[in-house]
This record gives sequence, C-alpha cells and structure tokens, in this order.
Amino acid sequence: MNKKQWMGCLGILMLAAGMTACSSDDVTEPSKPDTGSYVWTTDGGLKACDHLLFASGKEDANGTEIGNGDQEFVFTGKQTLKKGTYLLKGWVYIAAGAELTIEPGTVIKGDKQTKASLIVERGGKLIAKGSATAPIVFTSAQPKGSRKPGDWGGLILCGKAQNNQTEMQIEGGPRTKHGGNDNADNSGVLSYVRIEFCGFPFEKDKEINGLTLGSVGSGTQIDHVQVSYSNDDSFEWFGGAVNCKYLVAYRGWDDDFDTDNGFSGNVQFGLVVRDSRLADTSQSNGFESDNCADGSLVSPYTTATFSNITFVGPKLDPNFQNTTDYINGGNMNPNNGSALGKFQSAMQIRRSSRLNCFNTVAVGFPIGLILDNQKGDTQGAAKAGNLKLQNVWFAGMDVAGSDANKVYEDVLVTGYDASSKPVTDATKKSFSSTWFLAQTGNKVYPAITDLLLTNGYMPAAGSPVLNAASFANLGSWFQKVSYIGAFNSGDSWLNGWTNFDPQQTDY
Repeated sequence: MNKKQWMGCLGILMLAAGMTACSSDDVTEPSKPDTGSYVWTTDGGLKACDHLLFASGKEDANGTEIGNGDQEFVFTGKQTLKKGTYLLKGWVYIAAGAELTIEPGTVIKGDKQTKASLIVERGGKLIAKGSATAPIVFTSAQPKGSRKPGDWGGLILCGKAQNNQTEMQIEGGPRTKHGGNDNADNSGVLSYVRIEFCGFPFEKDKEINGLTLGSVGSGTQIDHVQVSYSNDDSFEWFGGAVNCKYLVAYRGWDDDFDTDNGFSGNVQFGLVVRDSRLADTSQSNGFESDNCADGSLVSPYTTATFSNITFVGPKLDPNFQNTTDYINGGNMNPNNGSALGKFQSAMQIRRSSRLNCFNTVAVGFPIGLILDNQKGDTQGAAKAGNLKLQNVWFAGMDVAGSDANKVYEDVLVTGYDASSKPVTDATKKSFSSTWFLAQTGNKVYPAITDLLLTNGYMPAAGSPVLNAASFANLGSWFQKVSYIGAFNSGDSWLNGWTNFDPQQTDY
C-alpha cells in the first residue's frame, strides 16, 4: 500500500470512530480533569500519601476532608489548600520533606470524635500565611453555640533546633519527636492565624495545647496568632529558638505562655485575657516556666526573653472568687474529665528557669510573681542576674509575690519538710516580692484602675504605662517603643484578624 492509500484508510477509520462515539447508545459524561494520582506508601506503620484531601475517606483531590479517615495519617507531598472550608479528621502528620500551604481566609474545622490534630514533624513545613482581612482559622467542627474547650486536638510544630534533653517526645500523645542542633531550622509560617476550642484530653491530664512548639528554629515565622479557649496551655514552647510577635492567649484553661526545656527565643507584643470561671487543677498562671521537669542545671537553659506583654487576670471580673465553687467552667465547661482548680500567679518561674521579661503589665491575679525553689535553684539564678524582670508593673494583685506553688501569702519560704510541704517564716516577706521590687523599673500598684486601662488592657490617654519603656538591656530584634504592655494608646494590631466571640461565629 502506498502512502496515499494508507492515509485514505486512516481517514475512513477516524470517521468511523467518530460516528461510533456519537452513537446514542454510547454517550458518557465528561470526566473530571486529571488532578494526579495518589501515591501511597507507609511511614512508621501508618498509611502515608502524597495527597491530603479526601471525600468520606476516598481519594478525591476536590474533597474537603483532610485525612483519609484513619486515626493517624501521614502526608508526604507538597500541596496547597485553596481558600475554603475543610474538615480535619484524626491526627494528620506533615512528614519530613512534606509541605502544606494554606491560602488566606481558609477555615479548618477539627473533628471531635477523632481528636483531630495537625502535626508538623521535623523537616516538614506548614505555610499558613493569612492576612489581617483574611485570617486562617482552625476551629471546632461543633455547631455555633455549642463549642467548648477540647472539641479537637490542636496545632503542633516540631523542628530540629536545640532543647536540653537532646531529643524529646512531643507532649499530648502523637508519635512525633523533636530536637537537633539547627537553631535556624525552618518549620514554615504561622501568620494571621486563629486556633480555637482545642486541647482534646486523649487521656487524663494529657491534652494537646493550643499551639505547641517543639524545638522550633528561628527560621520559622510566627506572628499574629490567637489561641482561644484551649483546654490546656494556650502556647507552649519546648526548647527551640523561634521568635514570635503579636500573640493572643484568650480564655485558656491552664497556663498562657509556658516555656520549657531550653527555649531561647524572643517574644514581643502579647495579650493574655483570662476567663474568671476557667482555671486548671494544677493552678493557672500567665507565665509558667521551667528549665526541665526535675529542675536540673542542664543547658541550654530556658532563657527566653519576653517584652511588651499584657496579662489580664480573673480579678477584672468584680464577682471573682478564687474558689473551686466559683471556678466551675461556667458555660464553657466541656465535662470531658478536665479538672478545674484555682488561679495562681501572673508569673511562675521555677525549676532552674532563667526566663527574662521586660516592659510588661500584669493586672488582677491573686499573686504577681512566684520564684519557686522546690526543684532546682531559680532564686539563685535571680540573685546572680541570670534571670531578669525589669520594667514590669503589677496592679490589683492580692500579693506581689510568693515563694511556692499553692502558697497565696507573701511570706518567706525557708525550705520544705519531709512531705514536700513548704516551711514558711511569716515574719518576713517572700524572696519573690523582695527581689521583684529591687529590680530596675518594677512597680506594684494597689488597684487595676491605677493604670488607666480600658477593658483591662488598652491604655487610655494619660495612662502611666505610655512612656515607661526601656530597651537598654534588649537586643536589636526587639522593636523599640515608648510604652510598656502590649499596646500604645489607640493601637490597632488586634484589628480585623482576632475574634473574641468565636462561640457565636458562623463558620
């Protein structure tokens, strides 16, 4: 057959095929565009996939469920979640080498039944970069009006920076470990992000925090993050060197800013607002800071430096009583086994921590400062100048200081008896209050109203906090401002992206 004849036959075949395709007996719906096949592997015995989205557990690149329906699922690919609303199910790990990007304005609802949590493992990245007008929201999947602390797990970032235990298992139950030698490690971006109603207690006294940061490095960007109604701590750092700005801890259950295991980063501009009905059985504090659990003198020490923080305690509520009858959870009690307790201090620094805080305001707690020496030697660090609190103002506290956990009097603790009960000398003021008042720029005001703060945190014109700052002992990372506390008069950094009534928000 010559070329001309061959081409003619081919034309006849193509015409016949076209006629067959148009037959009324063979009509088919056009298929969806090819979005790529799912590549499955295993990781530590768990199912792992390079795609993240599913529909009722089935592969579907256009689905709206994050996770395949298993309690633990490993994401190994690189994927962008387009702006939309998604349901997070189970514990979803972003594995080493994987990268998840979330577009501004996206809402991710955590499933209650599966204790949903998003966990970034060492070498993985989460790029959650919202904006003031389009924040990214992680919240409860429960209906409006019935959301509670502990409705889902929370958000965990782990990295390769240093901690003082070399390698650690992350708190809260997931398999993930953190730690290494790269303090500049990059776990991604959290910017203009809200995290609400998290902290599911998967076992008694084992909840995931609102935002948990395990050995996260300074290459990670964290700013403008609000954690609301966490069933454990709002923010907790375990080692690492990440720097953070513009943090809001709103009505958390336990502590607001918890620092452990050698965290050495910087934090500037933070707001804490407490719910007078919510406090943990362990006693709730603004700061709770440890070097390590047993107080050992191991390095790297917890040397984080905070500046321009405003702590608003439960005494802003004029009806507040620091009793377990009053602190009953109110309409936010999840009745999930999380035990309620009492409020304690704006700042509890213990177990050999060397935490530093400058240019800060704390109002309305039972106790201002506790330098606890039961384990380790925090008071020794204070005496040696290894722990600095300067330009810190307390107002409306019952006592300025106490020397021991659950001691609500300003008396000197001289030691501990055989049952680990503190021995006190009521004729002397506590080490904590005496030391605090001897530090540069520190003040104690009798009443919250003395500071002229609107809503307990925003300085009114003429407030003494407005021109009280000093940055003489702070590094170049810190933005130098004239005021102490988190806000200038009329400051707007909360505007647009925060939400102080997430219970009634339509998501």
